[in-house]
Amino acid sequence: MQLILHSFQLPLKHTFTITHESRDIQPTLIVELKDGNFSGFGEATETPYYGVTIPKMIAQLEAIRPIIEQYDLKDPKQFWQDMFPHLEDEHPFALCALDIAANDLWAKKLKLPLYQAWGLETSKNPITDYTIGIDTIEKMVSKMKEMPFPLYKIKLGTKEDIRIVQELRKHTDAVFRVDANTAWGVEETIQNAIALKELGVEFIEQPMKADNWEGMKKVFAASVLPIIADESCIVEEDVARCYGFFHGVNVKLMKCGGLTPALRMIAHAKQIGLKVMVGCMTESNVGCSAIAQLLPLLDYVDMDGILLVDDQISTGVTIDFGKVIYAQENGTGANLIA
Repeated sequence: MQLILHSFQLPLKHTFTITHESRDIQPTLIVELKDGNFSGFGEATETPYYGVTIPKMIAQLEAIRPIIEQYDLKDPKQFWQDMFPHLEDEHPFALCALDIAANDLWAKKLKLPLYQAWGLETSKNPITDYTIGIDTIEKMVSKMKEMPFPLYKIKLGTKEDIRIVQELRKHTDAVFRVDANTAWGVEETIQNAIALKELGVEFIEQPMKADNWEGMKKVFAASVLPIIADESCIVEEDVARCYGFFHGVNVKLMKCGGLTPALRMIAHAKQIGLKVMVGCMTESNVGCSAIAQLLPLLDYVDMDGILLVDDQISTGVTIDFGKVIYAQENGTGANLIA
């Protein structure tokens, strides 16, 4: 099995702003595992907020290249377990890219789409939202008009949050979700939820700091809208911790270490009665096609990365007015453009 690393600079269609950062370019690492005529592809994006850079991920993978290339891949779950001790990190993005590539390769060798290899069917898949990043109200309205959609995720965390949603609501009947990216306080969240519910918002994602568990307990008891954990739910152990503090969890493949742990997190969340969402981190089609394999298991999904970036490096799933359409290929369906 050959390890091939590809790094790219993905241009964003618009400057993407959240409370943590703004960016116009998204650096990304594509991991390719090649075995004979088959290649599996995985992805992890550079995320300075978490201290993750392309050079760091490359160095982590190069350090274990001999172990990877000598591995006899028969079971992606076992492969993840065997790679974990070598790539264990506070933010295991490199492990994520490697794990996605292994799952893709495994399913391609089985000559099945990955979701079928897992025994899933896609008739009840949720649709994806489209994200409107923080900007002036005029530009946020313009972005929304540029991409007519049935479901929008609105990034908030400003002094005009309710006014932003009020203005956007004047231009569409679409369902809204809001993501405050840890910018609010307890009473602010409770009061905002009342106003946002009247404006057709479905739920609020991560309104407060990730470690504000005492505050989240109060919000959980008082909020008129469901609250979904993001920064408070990173790895598998966090799922149980979110019970009684959040109504659901947003699983990010890069943060937890790939598809293999994500499957376990989803199963655990469902077992204890939490709603489950999977979100993207501005990936190309390689990463988004991996997320698509999980759709049959999800209540909500945010996989609009391929609509936010100018993806000229990969092919895979497509999105039609929120509906995710699978590529007619095996594995995740993703491939690099030669």
